[in-house]
Amino acid sequence: MTTQLPLPQIAPETRQETRAREAEPRAKSAPAQPPHAAGMLWFAGWLFTIGFAKLVWWKALLGLIVWPYFLGTTVR
Repeated sequence: MTTQLPLPQIAPETRQETRAREAEPRAKSAPAQPPHAAGMLWFAGWLFTIGFAKLVWWKALLGLIVWPYFLGTTVR
């Protein structure tokens, strides 16, 4: 046989507490942020590299992996 433990009771809010909580200004959500410039710069550089070097599709995909590495080592 199992014994049941009583659940803790939460005191109900008074009407004044409810009104006070509702009257508080709510936290505004953060406004939408524009895309980061670094990401746009990377994408523009990647597209420029593909077009300038006249890469075929498999070299362009390879550039997707290799180009950020070289950019990171240069900027670092």
